[in-house]
Amino acid sequence: MTAAKRTHKHEKLARIYDDEILPIWSHRFGRLLLRDIDVPPRAMVLDVACGTGYPALEMLRRLDDQSRLIAIDASSAMLDMARRKAGDLSGKRVFFRTETIETRLSFTDDVYDLVVCNLGLSELPQPARAFREFVRVAKPGGKVACTLPLAGTWGEFYDIYREVLVKHDKVAMLERLDAHLKLFPEPEELERWSEDAGLVDARVELDEFALLFRSSREFFFAPVVEYGPLSSWKEIAGSKGQELQDVFWAIKQAIDAYFGERAFQITVKVGCVRGTKPLTPPEPKPREDGQGTGSRAGPADEDLISVNTGEVEVLEVRPAWPESSETSASSDSPEIDEESKPEPCDEPEEELEAFKEGAPPRSEEGSEGGKPGV
Repeated sequence: MTAAKRTHKHEKLARIYDDEILPIWSHRFGRLLLRDIDVPPRAMVLDVACGTGYPALEMLRRLDDQSRLIAIDASSAMLDMARRKAGDLSGKRVFFRTETIETRLSFTDDVYDLVVCNLGLSELPQPARAFREFVRVAKPGGKVACTLPLAGTWGEFYDIYREVLVKHDKVAMLERLDAHLKLFPEPEELERWSEDAGLVDARVELDEFALLFRSSREFFFAPVVEYGPLSSWKEIAGSKGQELQDVFWAIKQAIDAYFGERAFQITVKVGCVRGTKPLTPPEPKPREDGQGTGSRAGPADEDLISVNTGEVEVLEVRPAWPESSETSASSDSPEIDEESKPEPCDEPEEELEAFKEGAPPRSEEGSEGGKPGV
């Protein structure tokens, strides 16, 4: 499998991830993921989209010396960090591999006692298909557990975004916003994923927390936003050009006007779907999309691998479990090896003029009082 193109943005994300994003985002989902994890002795474990090593290195503490953990991610920069944090265990008990998961996994069927994915599914165009891949590589009797943000996440921001687009008759943008929101599944959709994949004892667990931002500027420049959904939000407004700038100027004004001196609170809806691969394969059933049966062929034999080895305040809305004494992996961020050079981005994202220091109020044809002419 090919790795994602390594850019300076990927390099920077890898450096800041453990300090700026992991504590307020990935850890919140990962705690739910790890809460009921039960790993047998001499286990084979797969962590998909492992990032800088969480939750892989946390799970490694729960495995015996004969167990092996394979952790994959599309970003070689993130994996460089994970290998450094693993230290001498890398290549012995935990094995990091660069691999994308957009189409299929390169492992044979029935390999792993446990397959986990913390937040990786939300980055994929076909998450249900990827989930079936996780089940395919799990052993009969093996466990599969995945987390992702659900419908309602970033809801306060999307409400303001929609209000701005409606106010200024941006019909095409509204259609793109609606399509974007459909990417966040409801809990019932996760239940369908587990049913279609043939899992037994499947369940969907829910949690919720909130992020607080002191201003619109802090919100848009928070790494969890800047390196997360911001690119998609720009695409809704056209990615580049004056129209993009005008829309985000109006969003900035709306956030600051509505919340004033109060914090801008963002709700995050957490979902975790988990289940067990049956010992006996279920009978294939027709799929609703008309593409044959619910079971899908794995990769061709020659492609298979046989494994033998920010300034953001977090507000807890509803504690779902008592704090444990577990310790997270070290969050030190060593420098990247020079031997793997980043490539420049082909098309850097357009900066938002509304958030540049000292940006003057906009005054354009068709606008009054310095308001954006969107």
